[in-house]
Amino acid sequence: MKKFAPPRVLSVFSLVMINVIAVDSIRTLPMAASYGFSLITLYLIAALSFFIPLALITAELATTWPEKGGIYAWVKTAFGPKWGLCVVYLQWIYNVVWYPTILTLIASTIAYLYDPSLVKNAAFMTCVVLITFWGCTLMNCFGMKLSSAVSTFGSIVGTLGPMAIIILLTLVWVKRGNLPEIPLTWSGLMPPVKNISELVFFSQIVFSLIGLEMSSVHALEVKNPKKDYPVALLISTIIILVSLVLASLAVAVVIPQSKLSNLTGLIQVFSLFSEEFRVPWLGPLVAGAILIGGICAVATWIIGPTKGLFAAADDGILPPFLAKTNRYGVPYAMLLTQGGVCTLLTLVYVLLPTIEGAYFLLSAMVAQLSLLMYVIIFAAAISLRYSHKDVPRPFKIPGKNWGMWLCASLGLLISISVVALGFVPPSSKVDLGDVVLYETYLIIGITCILLPILFIHAPKSKSSKSLVRSNLLS
Repeated sequence: MKKFAPPRVLSVFSLVMINVIAVDSIRTLPMAASYGFSLITLYLIAALSFFIPLALITAELATTWPEKGGIYAWVKTAFGPKWGLCVVYLQWIYNVVWYPTILTLIASTIAYLYDPSLVKNAAFMTCVVLITFWGCTLMNCFGMKLSSAVSTFGSIVGTLGPMAIIILLTLVWVKRGNLPEIPLTWSGLMPPVKNISELVFFSQIVFSLIGLEMSSVHALEVKNPKKDYPVALLISTIIILVSLVLASLAVAVVIPQSKLSNLTGLIQVFSLFSEEFRVPWLGPLVAGAILIGGICAVATWIIGPTKGLFAAADDGILPPFLAKTNRYGVPYAMLLTQGGVCTLLTLVYVLLPTIEGAYFLLSAMVAQLSLLMYVIIFAAAISLRYSHKDVPRPFKIPGKNWGMWLCASLGLLISISVVALGFVPPSSKVDLGDVVLYETYLIIGITCILLPILFIHAPKSKSSKSLVRSNLLS
C-alpha cells in the first residue's frame, strides 16, 4: 500500500510561528521577573549553555534526517527504536504534564475577568483547565492546515502582542517619572543566590527555552526542510530570546518582588497599567489576548508529540489501536488517550493545599521530564557524528566534531543540573502548603510517569508493522 504523503504547507514563516508559540510563553515571565535585573545574566547563561546549542543541534539533525517522528527518527538512528520510543515518550508525557500549567494561566485570566477570588478555587480552576483542554483536542481533529493557522494567530495576537504591550507600556511608565522596583545597576546583574533553593527558579528559566525541536515532527509538511529549517530556527531564536528577556524585565520593573505572584503576575502588571494610564479597558483586552495565546499554545503542542509516537507505532513498538486516524489523518485514539492522562494529572489542583503549590509542582515535573529527554537527544547528536559521519549534512555545526562536543556537552551539563535542582523545594517565594506533601507528590509523580519506559519492548514482526503502517499519518 502506498504510504500517505501529507501536503507541504509549511513555509519559513509558518515554522517561525510554530516555534514561537511552542517556546515563547508569557506564563514564565513572573517566575523570571522574581530574579530582578539579574534575570539578564541568568537568561544569558541559559542561552549560551542550552538554548543556542539546542538550536544548532536541531538544525543539523532536522536537515540531515527530515523524517516523520522528528526526535524519534534521530534517536532511533543513533541508538535503535527502543531508545527512540523512550525519547518520544518523554516528549509526549512532559507535554501532557505541561498542559495543566499553561491552562492554569488561562483559568486565572478568566477568573480575573469575572471574579479574582476564583483563582484560589480548586473546583473552578480544575473545570476551566479540563474544558479548555478538551476543546483544544477537538480542534486538532481537523488536520495540520488548521493547526498551523492557529499557531500563527496565537503567536502574533496571544504571545508577541501582549509581550510588546508590556515592554512599551513599561517604557512609558518609567518615562512618566515612576521609579523602577529593581535596581538597574551593574551589581544588580549578579543573581542574589544565598542558598540552593534560590536556584530552583533557574530551572524554570531553562524550561522557558525548550521546545525548538518540536517543529521537526512536521518535517514532511515543510516546503523545503533542508533550506527552511536553519533559517526558521535562527529567526525563532532571536525573537524568543529578545521577547522573553525584555518582557520579564518589564514585569520586574513595575511590580515589587515582595508582591509579585507567579500565578497572577501578568494580571498584576495590566491592572497597574490600567490604573496608571486610566484605561480600564486595557486589562480585559490584554487578558483576552493572553487567553488566545494560551489556548493556541496548547492547541499547537497537542498534535506535535503524537506524531513522534506514530513513528514508533510504525516500528511495531506501540499497540496498533493507537495508530487509528480519522478522515483528516489525525490520530484520534492517541489524542483521546492523551486527554485521559491529562485529566488525571489535573486532579493535583484538588489534592494539594494551595493552587500555587500545585502549579509549581506540575511546573517542576515538566522541567525534569523535558530535560531527561534532552539528555538523550544531546547524547544521540554526539553518537550520530561518529556512527553516520559520511551522511551529507546540509547544515553542520561549525568546529568539526569539537563543535558538536561543545554544544552537546553544555546541553548535557545544564540538563542534568536542572533535573537535580527539580527535587529541591523552592524558596519561600512560593506558597507550597505542606513541603513534605509537595515532595511526596513530586517523587511519586515522576516515578509513576517513568515506569512505562521499563516495559518498552523490541519491535514486532514485519507483518505486524504493516497493519499499523496503513493507518499512520506520516
